[in-house]
Amino acid sequence: RAPPRRVARPRAIVTRGAAVDGASSSQQQQQPRSEQHRQQRSPGLFGRRALGAGAALVASTLLESTASVPPARAFTRPPPGYRPFNDTIDGYKLFRPEDWIEVKGSGNDVFFRNPSSVEENMFVSISSPSSTKFASPRDLGTPDEAARKILAQYLNEFMSSRLGVRRESSVVSAREREGTDVDGEPMLFYDVELRITSYAAKNQYGLTEADRPQSLEWDRTLSSTLGVANNRLYELRFQTSADADEAEWRARYGVIKDSFKPFDVDQSNLSFPLF
Repeated sequence: RAPPRRVARPRAIVTRGAAVDGASSSQQQQQPRSEQHRQQRSPGLFGRRALGAGAALVASTLLESTASVPPARAFTRPPPGYRPFNDTIDGYKLFRPEDWIEVKGSGNDVFFRNPSSVEENMFVSISSPSSTKFASPRDLGTPDEAARKILAQYLNEFMSSRLGVRRESSVVSAREREGTDVDGEPMLFYDVELRITSYAAKNQYGLTEADRPQSLEWDRTLSSTLGVANNRLYELRFQTSADADEAEWRARYGVIKDSFKPFDVDQSNLSFPLF
């Protein structure tokens, strides 16, 4: 019997190049992860330029937007005993005595009264936006003409249906004053001071005048400051008794009057226009 023949098995041939490639791949696998992470995170030249250009764009946008915003109005601290009142809807501000009480439902825009004196109060009245458009207090005429119109309005407000009532009135003073607005710019005001005295009969049903003797009912001094903004006339009215301490109430009204500043209202943020 013939011996079996041996079959030669093929041997795997490994080249040097393949060995080198295998070595490099193993080195890459053995490379520290921290270095690979650093290489992935380090931006190239183009990335740095993009970041710089973006920062410059943001900075220029902020500068342009800041330049278009009007400067903030400086806050003026009220003197002791007063509190700021700011109506941003109707557009006016003032200082009011901190111990005065606000009265609701008076029919005026705002009304404050002195709890220590029943005849001393102040309020702000604003003309209707649908009525006459005002550009300046001078639209009412001269200060004296404006005072006469205001006096007629006051007498109409104080009109009484009682019998035996008599009113005496006079214009104490009327002048034009150049004040400042909320931005410190010149603003025109009219300052008017009036006096109204009321006499009434205790016996309204007397047949003759001798049966209806009149006596003093009240005697009041009324001061008004007029200004214009938003094409509307703003009136600050201060009322006190004629028997009150003149130096005291004039000092109080002086603080309120000088702080009274109508200003234009920005309607861009409103859903409907006010004027």
